[in-house]
Amino acid sequence: MKTKDMVLIAMFAALSAAGAFLKIPMPLCPITLQLLFTTLAGLILGARKGAAAVAVYVAIGLMGIPVFTKGGGPGYVLEPTFGYLLGFIAGAYITGKIAHGGEPTFRRLLAGTLSGLVVVYAAGVVYYFFISKVYLGSDVPVGKLLMSLVLIPLPGDILLSVFASELGRRLIPVLEKNNIYNAA
Repeated sequence: MKTKDMVLIAMFAALSAAGAFLKIPMPLCPITLQLLFTTLAGLILGARKGAAAVAVYVAIGLMGIPVFTKGGGPGYVLEPTFGYLLGFIAGAYITGKIAHGGEPTFRRLLAGTLSGLVVVYAAGVVYYFFISKVYLGSDVPVGKLLMSLVLIPLPGDILLSVFASELGRRLIPVLEKNNIYNAA
């Protein structure tokens, strides 16, 4: 791996950490800007490097550095919202895989970001339900779970996906021209 790639991966890991602290408190799960930065990691770095950037971020948090919304450490895997962190890794990969399957048009990038969003939501909601029910013994009503984890944040996350797609459409040619971009 080239030094440039390591720097870009580290930069997106840092941006993902910063996104955790830009949040709107909500009853079950805060709304953060992590999705924007993890999605951009997939768009800009491609599938493997984008997922690697998010995995580095998650690994740093699991080592105990408080980069998650509620801190860090290995015990964070038992937080109901940890599924979103796993979803961010998979979402960055899916986003990058779709976005770089051809010419980076707005439609292709949007298809990638929205597909990644579906993966993030699926991982986050399923993990939240599982940890709440099995580990915490909490019986969160499915209606409240879907309202808090899907219906309330979804419109904003769709807008973030559109924004990330447009930003990617504009950035990718500039990065290619300056020999910074290479998603392979």
